[in-house]
Amino acid sequence: MIKPTESELEILAILWELGEASVRQVHERLAQTKDTGYTTTLKIMQIMHGKGLVSRDEKSRSHIYRPATNKSETQSSLLKNLMNTAFGGSAQNLVMQALGQENPSKEELDEIRAFLDQLEQKKS
Repeated sequence: MIKPTESELEILAILWELGEASVRQVHERLAQTKDTGYTTTLKIMQIMHGKGLVSRDEKSRSHIYRPATNKSETQSSLLKNLMNTAFGGSAQNLVMQALGQENPSKEELDEIRAFLDQLEQKKS
């Protein structure tokens, strides 16, 4: 899988949420949180199309873009890459670092425990 840049990931997140969008729609969403120009958004989306990260419907005047990659698959691929390169392949080190950086709520900790319980049951 082609590794998206940070800017490409921001655009993918918008497309995953919307399902499909024009450059204008993506740009308006990006502009809510960062200072970026329309032509910059257009150029990034054109590059993403060239990389195969998005598909483009060119039937109408304003092209409609759709994510060509599944959110879950992309997250999994990025996480595996991060774990291998930054944590020597250790899931334990990655999780410990992630939990140490944040202050998880009781609900989040309960969900993590439930997930760990499910993993243990699968191994039994």
